[in-house]
Amino acid sequence: MQRNLRLFISYIDMKNPYWIWQYAEWPHFCWNNDSIIASLAQVREKQGRLLGLMDGLGFDVQKTSSLEVMTEDVLRNSEIEGLLLNAENVRSSVARHLGLDIGGLSHSDLYTEGVVQVMMDAIQQADTPLTEQRLFNWHAALFPSGRSGITPITVAGWRTGKDPMLVVSGAMGKEKIHYEAPPSDDVPRQMQQFIQWFNSEPTTDPVLKAAIAHLWFVNIHPFDDGNGRLTRTLTDMLLARAEGSPRRFYSMSAAILRDRNNYYDLLEYMGKHGLDITQWLLWFLQTMGNAIDTAIEKTQRAIQKSLFWQEHRTIALNERQIKVINRLWDGFEGKLNTSKWAKMTKTSAATALRDIQDLVDKGILCRTEEGGRSTNYKLIENGTKPTMTKHTN
Repeated sequence: MQRNLRLFISYIDMKNPYWIWQYAEWPHFCWNNDSIIASLAQVREKQGRLLGLMDGLGFDVQKTSSLEVMTEDVLRNSEIEGLLLNAENVRSSVARHLGLDIGGLSHSDLYTEGVVQVMMDAIQQADTPLTEQRLFNWHAALFPSGRSGITPITVAGWRTGKDPMLVVSGAMGKEKIHYEAPPSDDVPRQMQQFIQWFNSEPTTDPVLKAAIAHLWFVNIHPFDDGNGRLTRTLTDMLLARAEGSPRRFYSMSAAILRDRNNYYDLLEYMGKHGLDITQWLLWFLQTMGNAIDTAIEKTQRAIQKSLFWQEHRTIALNERQIKVINRLWDGFEGKLNTSKWAKMTKTSAATALRDIQDLVDKGILCRTEEGGRSTNYKLIENGTKPTMTKHTN
């Protein structure tokens, strides 16, 4: 049945374009500028706002923020493909590459170290021209064993073979073909064209260039495996180049993961519906805006946390109190009560209650107005009493 489908595809190839790369104008994309101009302006404004906030935080805070963002980006880039990495190993590896001493550095496995090296090379050397060999080096780092799972693949080289490169889902015998990539023997020419364009001065907004590169590369699908991860790495590289920064302060991969189903659906749609990529650009700009919004919120939180500690610098606190207060600032989920305090600090309920009451007396914590079986508490932020925690049942 799959063979008949391939024959059918080959037949319609001669009649009408079916896949995006079969259009005579490929890869000359087009879009409705009037439809995207407002979204692009909004993203650019958010981008400037975030960079302005980071400039005001100082070099050390910038490096720490970049550590967290790049760690998340590596984790989420793999998670989009269903690959779960050890967060501590990734963070330790990123910290080593950034020259940060975070204490208790864990040992990274060969794959994790390779993934981090790819990210670091793309971001910290964003202005260095992209080359075929550089892409091959990245690909080799993603597949140090020369296999995808247990299947041997071509590593550090373009895919080969006469069989079509298909993006397929579903059980054997019930497969659904989402996309067929260009023939393997045409990949070297297509990638030469892509790399030349990638290294050229942008003729449109650099953010749009990152969006175009994302769609273009993934539709060439030049490798046996790892195309999605490298696509998102190239996107980050172009965004870093556009921002002129060797650090990342927002994670596109994390934002894509949050909208993964729409991401894959849209890529499938774009692969079959010609060269007008207006819809793709709108989605990309919306996703990028969401990523920056998240980063701005976290950055503002970091500023508020710094001001909080500056305001309370003369107040005597024990280690347990400092630990819990920092947890509240860094995204404590749920409702803070004596039992959770005791569990976090490995102390008794009586000691937890004394710690909490002491902070209430010092004007750092206050009781919430919520009822329930136990009393809950929240931080008093810089003279106000906002809700500090994300409440979950």
